[in-house]
Amino acid sequence: MAADLTHPVRSLWDAMSRQRRELGVAGVMGAIASGSAVALLGVSAWLIATAAQMPPVLTLTVAAVLVRTMALSRALFRYVERLVGHDAAFRGLTQLRVSVYQRLEQLAPTGLRAFGRGDLLARLVADVDAALDLPLRVVLPWVQAVLVAGATVAFLAWLLPSVGLVIAVLSIVAVALVPWLVSLTSRVAEARMAPARAELTAMVVRAFDATPEIAAFGTAPSVAAQVSSLDDRVTRLNGRESFSLGLGGGIGTVVQGCAVTAALVLAVPAVLDGRIEPVWLAVAALLPLALFDVLGTLPSSALAYQRIRGSALRLAEVADLPLPVTDPRHPLALPHAFTGVEIRGMRARWVPDTLALDDIDLSVAPGSRIAVVGPSGAGKSTLAAVLMGFLPYEGSVAVSGVEIREADGDDLRRHVGLLTQQAHIFDTTIADNIRIGDPDASDESIELAVADAQLSSWIARLPRGIDAPVGGFGLSVSGGERQRIALARLLVARRSFVILDEPTEHLDGATADALSRTMNAALSDATVLLITHRLLGVEDFDLIVQLGKGRVVARGTHDELMRRGGWYAEQWTVEAERQDMSRLLPELPIGRAVPAP
Repeated sequence: MAADLTHPVRSLWDAMSRQRRELGVAGVMGAIASGSAVALLGVSAWLIATAAQMPPVLTLTVAAVLVRTMALSRALFRYVERLVGHDAAFRGLTQLRVSVYQRLEQLAPTGLRAFGRGDLLARLVADVDAALDLPLRVVLPWVQAVLVAGATVAFLAWLLPSVGLVIAVLSIVAVALVPWLVSLTSRVAEARMAPARAELTAMVVRAFDATPEIAAFGTAPSVAAQVSSLDDRVTRLNGRESFSLGLGGGIGTVVQGCAVTAALVLAVPAVLDGRIEPVWLAVAALLPLALFDVLGTLPSSALAYQRIRGSALRLAEVADLPLPVTDPRHPLALPHAFTGVEIRGMRARWVPDTLALDDIDLSVAPGSRIAVVGPSGAGKSTLAAVLMGFLPYEGSVAVSGVEIREADGDDLRRHVGLLTQQAHIFDTTIADNIRIGDPDASDESIELAVADAQLSSWIARLPRGIDAPVGGFGLSVSGGERQRIALARLLVARRSFVILDEPTEHLDGATADALSRTMNAALSDATVLLITHRLLGVEDFDLIVQLGKGRVVARGTHDELMRRGGWYAEQWTVEAERQDMSRLLPELPIGRAVPAP
């Protein structure tokens, strides 16, 4: 989907370009159906007026057949129009949703930091779904209205030019002026509607995510009040929409009455002075009535257009975002065999004026295990983002001899794997979650990954085994089990170089220790870069790199850093003492004081 913030609806229409032929067919079918409805009333009026004069039966035969034909064609062509139009619209909607998702995939994760999950959900679902109304409630009704109005005006002009002229003017009012007035009165409300609904969705999503904290701190009434306030805002905007739609409908009814009255005022003298036959009086009066029933749908189309415009603008805002990392036009392929990582003078930043990493040098040899440690905000996760190709950088970062900026991002991530502290678990089965790492993985590969992640005994206790569902966001499994499932997914992917970004964060000490042991055993043959601020468990790593404020503060083995002193030695000592205390406390008898050392 190409971004155009000045004409967002046009961009939306362009995204459905493949379906224009089908929509054209649907428009013609709809015009025939609407024209049949108008003609049905006109022919019926002529038939009834002529029958009142009791002519020979043969005089009415053609008109009677036309009435039956128009009645059948109205239903038949309306069905075809709905069938073809909805099929084309849903195909276009699928095409649009795929293009929006592809854009989000290109922007994620670093390019979407300004958007909340609820906001993105509203854009991907509600705003994209609103595009369905563009062909069905905007384009097709207007095409049908113009074609039917043109045909009806042409017939009335043939019958009585003055009536044709008046109906033409009033048709222009109904086709252009009334929808414009509806758009004018609803523009502000509709411009605010999509953001308001998105804000309500985002608030509800945040509230669901934070349900345990909200309940624990007793803030449910205040959160409910915020949701209610946002809902009241959406309700008020809906009220303004209803006012605009009612205004348009009322004016449309007045225009319709004026059209019928004007037709009678002009046709009656024409009948009296013999310019037209008396039977045409009923036709001249009832044709405008049927025509403006067709044109009466345009106010709601104008309202739908304004609603679509708000959603299209929000989609264009996403599509207009610059890509954080652009793949080269002629990317270099990474070799199949991993030969290491070389980082020289690397600098990276999340915002233009602030360096997150500065002058980083690091060598990762094949088969080595390196730990990158440091306090929060030291730049550890920024390093992971650079190595995964998510964040641009300055200097040199080469994987297997290929500069990351010169490689295709997807090709890079086929060689480099990542396990984060909040690995996403999808609302499906355990097996399907693991198979995401390699959709073509065999059942034997899945079972091996499950065993290496030490999930076998837990899965064996489940009634449905590996086909058991994990629930939305993995809520039906524990934090440790969720991370083990993510680890099994990583093992199935068989990446040569693995980055573990705080994989034990948010887990209790015992669970974190068990998961660390599992990862060390499962990834014993891989090249591992562990990013953590938890220092227990890194003692046997080949190299420990300490970051501080985006720079390398110290590096060496565990023993070297302990002898050197400083933050690493102090933090490791504190964690070791805390672990000793946690092991000691359960063994103490209740009620007995512990003597001071």
